[in-house]
Amino acid sequence: MTEASSAHSTRRHHWRRDLVELAALFTAVAVADAVANTVAHAPSGLVLLCSAAVALLATAVFHVWWSRRHENAPPPTDTGATAPSPAGPAPHAAGQETTLWRMRTTVRDEPGSLAALCTALAGQRVDILSLQTHPLSDGTVDEFLLRAPGSLQPGELSRTVAGAGGTHSWLERADAHDLVDAPTRMLSLATRTALDSAELPLALRQLLGRCTIHSVPARSLRGRPLAEQVPAEGVLEEHRMKFRDPSGGSLTIERPQLPFTPTEFARVRALVDLDARLGQRVPPRRDVLTLPEGNEITIRRADTSDLAAAREMHDRCSPQTLGLRYHGPVGDADRYLGHLLSPRFGRTLAVETASGRLVALGHLLWDGDETEVALLVEDAWQQRGIGAELLRRLAGMAAETGCESVYAITQASNTGMVAAMRGLGLPLDYQIEEGTLVITARPAGLPARRESRETVRIQDATGRR
Repeated sequence: MTEASSAHSTRRHHWRRDLVELAALFTAVAVADAVANTVAHAPSGLVLLCSAAVALLATAVFHVWWSRRHENAPPPTDTGATAPSPAGPAPHAAGQETTLWRMRTTVRDEPGSLAALCTALAGQRVDILSLQTHPLSDGTVDEFLLRAPGSLQPGELSRTVAGAGGTHSWLERADAHDLVDAPTRMLSLATRTALDSAELPLALRQLLGRCTIHSVPARSLRGRPLAEQVPAEGVLEEHRMKFRDPSGGSLTIERPQLPFTPTEFARVRALVDLDARLGQRVPPRRDVLTLPEGNEITIRRADTSDLAAAREMHDRCSPQTLGLRYHGPVGDADRYLGHLLSPRFGRTLAVETASGRLVALGHLLWDGDETEVALLVEDAWQQRGIGAELLRRLAGMAAETGCESVYAITQASNTGMVAAMRGLGLPLDYQIEEGTLVITARPAGLPARRESRETVRIQDATGRR
């Protein structure tokens, strides 16, 4: 309709409305005149007049009540909208047991695909707490954090997703740590990586979930090249990612149960680049402890800058002590130090005397979901509780990083290491093969000690102070 025709229609409507109002006015005058004549000449005119007044008053009161009742009523809903069904999903009742799930599924890159999936989840009374999308060339990978009724079985949840068009689905239990949104988690992981070189493998594991990280040195202990040449931009495969290790060599990440996405590849590359730009770094924290005889020692983090001091300690250790620690030829012990002191492969604690001499090392080495602990205490400083204190701190670090278990490989005759593992107060598993003893502990929930430049007393392996 044009503007001219619209104006013409408006004028026509106004003319008709005026005519109707004028007719109504004349009708009202005629009715009023008829009523007046009736009241004036009828014997019951006064009664009729009072009745009319009462009726008019009642009508006015009813109109006011009706208007106020509907004054704040909600506007009527669109008749085209679908009203919620009384039998539809209801919100979780207060106190009802729920379960957190992390789910990843691939949906078609078509309008309405995600909506259909969300509708199907709502039909199972599943709340979507967060959603991340990972675009692919032939679809979209959606990653959900879900809160589902505790009675909903994972198999039923997977079938619901499949019925709504989700493919290549993956489901695992989540916890409260997964409630953090993706940008906040990335900032937290970047901060951890910036503060400590040893945090990169742990940050990658927390970012990607269950995965295996292989950090291959550039050369073997005998100088033979080990690591393959990886392009500077990295390599993305379906179940494998490869990067140049900032400390030299290569870094390979594998996840057989779930393909990697380009979004995950970009996030990992950002953390690896950050680690490479900052160089090797170790937190400067130092704890001063008092031994039973009154001497003070300092426990701190160690790295490859302590290589010379560690070799000097090796020279002061007996062949028997080195053999218990390295389970091999004593002459090769020095070759392991560069690997053990590198933050890329774990964390190392060093013990120094008041004069600054290195007398003990404790290693926490990443090994997939498990973690190895190892100790070396100089002969003259054994039986003073140093090994037990190092082991307790290493187990606390493993608990903080979420490691499921820690194990120590030693010989059955190494009573000092066995006593130190028992001193953790954790359930232990023992496995003996051809004289080699593997002791496994699960440090989950073990509190980590948090001293900082403060003097404390420690007890030796026998419990004496």
